[in-house]
Amino acid sequence: MALDAWLPAPGYLNASTLGLPPVRTADAVRQAVDSWQAGQGCAVGYDRHVQASRALYARLVGVPTGWVAVGSQASVMVAEVAVTVPDGAEVLVVAGEFTSVTGPFEAQARRGVRTVAVPLDELAAAVRARRPAVVAFSLAQSADGRVADAGAVADAAREVGALTLCDTTQATGWLEVDASRWDVTVCSAYKWLCSPRGSAFLTVRPEALERLSGHNAGWYAGDDVWGSVYGPGLRVASDARRFDVSPAWLSWVGTQTSLEALLDLPASVRRHHGADLADTLRERLGLPAQGRPVLTLPDPDGSVLLRLADAGCTAVSRAGRARLAFHLWNDSEDVDRVVDALATSPSELTPA
Repeated sequence: MALDAWLPAPGYLNASTLGLPPVRTADAVRQAVDSWQAGQGCAVGYDRHVQASRALYARLVGVPTGWVAVGSQASVMVAEVAVTVPDGAEVLVVAGEFTSVTGPFEAQARRGVRTVAVPLDELAAAVRARRPAVVAFSLAQSADGRVADAGAVADAAREVGALTLCDTTQATGWLEVDASRWDVTVCSAYKWLCSPRGSAFLTVRPEALERLSGHNAGWYAGDDVWGSVYGPGLRVASDARRFDVSPAWLSWVGTQTSLEALLDLPASVRRHHGADLADTLRERLGLPAQGRPVLTLPDPDGSVLLRLADAGCTAVSRAGRARLAFHLWNDSEDVDRVVDALATSPSELTPA
């Protein structure tokens, strides 16, 4: 049975693409739309949801609230770092990384910024060998769920003076994340945080604040938000709020309730519920446990995905493989559905 905060969603194995809202989130967003339609929407009222979400997210990733900025998309927040890379400098990324991490740096090529990709398991060694200005990577990879040795990368980056940017979008919500380990983190909330699309978070260590430009600064980045709506003369906030982007209000109504639902659960449940289901599936397919909620199966012709769909399972194709992601609404019956759908010799399956 799905956890009580979520409605059952039989066969939905796609948290890596789009998380499902808790019941309270769907109710809150519907109520907010009704209030908006009735002329009862209020900017100050919406702002309370933004500030509550900021504090909840800070609690979830173990940093002070003043380290957290809000925005709408991971790539926009990555760009805060990308535009500050010195001309001609090198940025180290992971081969096959999600484009929201790599694209903003590649857009700096006209300034001579070089984006170099290396295999995930070679990232820490490459940092020491190449001494880049920035190392940017996802804590968990979008394509297959592999988790970086983020501690080793952070240690290597400190040794060579590289700024670290970690995208935790595919990790925060199931993996316990300590955002203080890296100079900057970004996280879109619509996947494992089960929030409406349009809310995202940035964390910045205080010593990294002055290394970023705040090039998206508008009224919402002001030290006095409601006194900053007309300019010039913007005085930005002294903490990470200086990187805030004016929020998509209704998204934050749902983000607050989703974060509340996640934090109502013990950390051990968030960490192990989906991962244990995925490992149960691996065991039944004769495959080794991985301790993470995402697994992928070879599917170059799309036939595996078709069989899953015919059995009522929602999954996606990524990099020539079928990607399945278990989260808090899934249960053991979803494992049964996948096993019944595949009817494939385990010897043909090589998960990632």
